[in-house]
Parts: sequence; structure tokens; C-alpha cells
Amino acid sequence: MTDLVRKLRRLRLPVLVLFDASAWVASYVLFTWLRFDQVSSAVPWRATLAVAVGTALVYTVAAWVSQLHRGRSALASLEEMVLLGAVTMGVGVTVTAVNLVTQWVPRSVPAGATLCTLVLAAWARAAWRRARERSDEALRRKGGGVRVLIIGGGEAGRELIGSMIRDPQQQWHPVGILDDDPAKARRRIRGVQVVGSTADIAASVRETEAEAVIIAIPSANAATVSRIRTAAVEAGADVKVLPSSTELLTDHVGIRDIRDVNLTDVLGRNQLDTDVEAIASYLTGRRVLVTGAGGSIGSELCRQIHRFAPAELMMLDRDESALHAVQLSIYGRALLDSDDVILCDIRDRAALHEVFAQRRPEVVFHAAALKHLPMLEQYPAEAVKTNIVGTQTVLHAAELVGVSTFVNISTDKAANPRSVLGYSKRIAESITATRAEASGRNFVSVRFGNVLGSRGSVLTSFARQIAEGGPVTVTDERVTRYFMTIEESCQLVIQAAAIGRPGEALVLEMGTPVRIVDVARQLMDQSGRRVPITFTGLRDGEKLHEDLFGDGEPHDVRPAHPLVSHVPVPSVSQDSVGELPSSGPPEGVRHALAMLCAELDLPAPSTTSVGTCT
Repeated sequence: MTDLVRKLRRLRLPVLVLFDASAWVASYVLFTWLRFDQVSSAVPWRATLAVAVGTALVYTVAAWVSQLHRGRSALASLEEMVLLGAVTMGVGVTVTAVNLVTQWVPRSVPAGATLCTLVLAAWARAAWRRARERSDEALRRKGGGVRVLIIGGGEAGRELIGSMIRDPQQQWHPVGILDDDPAKARRRIRGVQVVGSTADIAASVRETEAEAVIIAIPSANAATVSRIRTAAVEAGADVKVLPSSTELLTDHVGIRDIRDVNLTDVLGRNQLDTDVEAIASYLTGRRVLVTGAGGSIGSELCRQIHRFAPAELMMLDRDESALHAVQLSIYGRALLDSDDVILCDIRDRAALHEVFAQRRPEVVFHAAALKHLPMLEQYPAEAVKTNIVGTQTVLHAAELVGVSTFVNISTDKAANPRSVLGYSKRIAESITATRAEASGRNFVSVRFGNVLGSRGSVLTSFARQIAEGGPVTVTDERVTRYFMTIEESCQLVIQAAAIGRPGEALVLEMGTPVRIVDVARQLMDQSGRRVPITFTGLRDGEKLHEDLFGDGEPHDVRPAHPLVSHVPVPSVSQDSVGELPSSGPPEGVRHALAMLCAELDLPAPSTTSVGTCT
């Protein structure tokens, strides 16, 4: 049986064409014979066969044009059945109408033959699919590989099981499915049975002798992944996961997508309900420019924006190596000889204005910034030059060419700022709000917390320290931070331009802050190594706990999205910004930044520091 199914798979096109044509002919013969009361001598066989063959030919042409037989849809899938019905009924109605005029055969015959053909064709496809699945089941039962429980009986789980069964190396051997949907209880998917819910992980691992558990739910949030991982590890099984929906390169999943659970999965999988239509309306067919395109946030923004088919995507950065990397990640090649990459420094006013004048972007995402808190405490003038004056320069260039949408990337450190980074980003928010007020255009800021996996992030530092045998350095045992994945933060940034109002800062609901020391311990658990933790003390400019909102800002204004808060941002005068020193003693620059933030009705900064380790 298995060999027969394999041969039929290779001959799919001629077999389907021949069967469907034969079904038409057989249906016409049957209904004509029944129409003449089963008296063969009374049947006009010549006319019947002529109409049957003609109908089969018309059907074959229609099926070829619609790609019914050429794999447009999976065999016996809902999509193929709909297409089969449309083509069969379309041809049948046409032949029936013509026969009403010509009277080649009795009027009821084409209609009856059409219905009979549809039943035969659908039944044959269902039988073929079932035979194929039985063949796959036989291969699965014979195969070795790691015995795995699949968490999730949805489309991703179905595709993953199919991929495992088709794998010639038989690396994975699915032995059961767990799903919390009661409607799927006892269901079989490609011969693999749903044996329980995620509450039964321990018992199911024992009963099926599973060696690994694979979480096949790309939409699973961090809490779900963490809960399942904990239960599986306690049951003695390895844990694998499919990437989140935003990380998948295609809509289909397979064994190549399986990977280990990482800290992003258990800390940062917060699903943002993205309004795709609203986003597409302002990105599709528009000229879009991203500053800082080579950075962690900028490069992910470029990848996500590219999916919405802008008329032109311009990636601007001063780092040529970073531009090479982002171009390679989007297009699969990186010759750096095309006009989608722009080598320019936002500090260079003349060069930046020339770029904007020549390329005339319509939408701008401003991600270029200096972001490392301790470094900016030492060199605050650099924060003034890049984060403040640079933002002002980009805004001015955008206004000159009529940019309609401008999104400034900010940080939670801009709320009740206590560091040079926080001061500079808060002032950049105010500059953006001021230009929005003056121009009436949709200029907004987006504020979010620490980004998991970004360059220089706490995860990178901890992973390196653990690999080197420690110690892991944490500023304070009590320090907490909000975390997001790069994909989620960029979804918010893109969404902001669709739902934000001019001058606002948008803040994502980020859940409960996480203790940094717990992050370090989870990384140790995943690495299987225990190294000492050293507490170094809070550094200048650091907070013990970050704020998402300033003391005077509303916390729960969410008119457009249940997870996104809208915060009004005070404007700042051009003269005040112009008086900020871009050189001189660090203490003087830091003091000037703090005083300007105080003028924006923010709490006066303390001369002592309270903490972060990022």
C-alpha cells in the first residue's frame, strides 16, 4: 500500500486529470441509462458519449486554467474542495444551459451528471488523502527518533507533525498531542492522538515515554511558555519551542523551526493585536526612511516595514557594517551598491538635509540614538549632540520636505528621568511634541522598556559572563526592569503611527517588572551552569525600579488600543534647547539637562543615584 501511494504521488497530475474525466463520462452514462428506465437499447449512446467527452474536455481546460490539478491547493483540503466545487458546478451549469437549447441529451442528464461527478471527485480525493495519511502513519510507527509530545493541536501542530513524518531522517517521533481545547479531546492528527491537556504534562510524559516536549503554539505568551516549560522540566523531558508568530519567516512551520526555549520566550512573549489594515494604509506604497537602521531596533523596524511593501525603504545609518547586516537580512544579499542604504550621520546637518531633499521621504522612523546609560553619564555632551540636537535636525529636515508621519523612539527612562539618557530622551520627546504642535502633523514618540536581545543588553552580558564561568554582575538584588522582545517593541512603534495623535508619547502595557537577579538565575538554569552572582551597587543615574509614566502623567488613557496608553508631552522652546552645552565639564552638561527637564514640570532630579543595570 505504501509503495502504491508513493507512485500515485509522483503521478498526481495525470491521475487526477484522468480520474475526473472518467468521472464525467461515467456519470453521463449512468444518468442517461437511469433516465431511459435502464433500457440500454433506448439510450442514445452516441450522443451521450459525445456530450460526456465534450464536457470532460471543457472541464479539463477549466481545471487547467484554475490550476485545480496543478497543486494550487493541498489535496482534499477545504480550499481544494471549494475550488473543485466551483469548477465542477461552473462547467455543469454551462453545459446544462447549452443543452436546454440544443437538446443533445435529456435535460435532466447534465444536471444529474454534474452532481454525481462532484461526489465522485470529492470522494476520490478524500480516499487518496486517507491512504496517504495511513502511509505516513506506517512510516511513523516504523521510524525511530526522539519521542516527543506536541503541545498544541492547531494548524502549527498539524504542520509540525506532518513535517516530522515526512522527514527522511526521522529525527522526531510524535507520540501524542496535548491541547486545552475540550473540542479536540481524543482527536487524531495524522494518526497522532490528543491524549490530554497541558495540565496532564507529567502523566502524559510517563505514559508515552516522551523524551521531549515541543510547544507548537507560535502565539503563546510568556506566561504560557514558562508554565509549560516548568512542568515539562519537572517531568524529566527536554523542552523545545516554535518561534513566536512575529519571528517566523513564513506562515508555515516545520522541523527546521524547532529550537530551544530561550529567555525571550519566558519573559517577553506579549502578543500585540496589530491593526494590519491601519498600518498598511500609511506604509504601503509610501516612501519610508529609518534612521539608525543598523541598530537592534532600527534593523527590526526595517524588516517589519519591508513586509508592508513601501514604495521605497531608505535605511540610514553612520555604521556601514550595520547597514550591510540589515540589507543582508532583508534581501538575502548585501552589495551596498543600491540606494536603499544611506551612509549618513544625523549630527551632520547639511548632509542630512541633502538626503531628505533628494529622497523626500513621507514617513520617518527615528531610531538613531546613543543608549548606554553608564557611558552617557561619563560623556553627557555626546547625548546632547546625538539624542537632542540630532533629533532636532532630523525633525527639521522632515518638516522641510513635508513628512506626514514621524515616530521618535523613546525609552521608559524618559519618565521621571534620573540619568543623562533619561534627560536626553525626555527632551527629545518634548522637541517632537513641539514640532507636532507647530506643523499639525502626526509626529509622535514611542516609549518602552528594555529590549531583550538588543546589542549590549543585559541578556548578552549575562550570557557571556556565565559562559566564562562568572561571576555575573548585578547592580542590586532588588533592581527590577520591564522587558520586551525586539519584535514586539517594533510592532508597537509601527502601530504608533497608525493610532497616535500629534505630540503624544505612546506607552505599551508591559506587565509586571522582572527582577534582574531572577533573569540571571534563569539564564543559568538554561545553560546548566551555576556561577556566583556579585552585586556591584547602583551606578550614577540608575534607578532601583523604572517608571513607564511620569508623576504628573495619566496612566490609563487608552482610546485606540487596550494595551497602549496615550500620554501628553509638554513642548519645549527652541531657545531652551539651543542653550544646552554640547561641550564642557560633564557635571555642567548634566546639570543643564536636569534643569531643562525640571522646566518641563518634571520632578527636580536628585544628585544621588538610584538604579538600573542595563
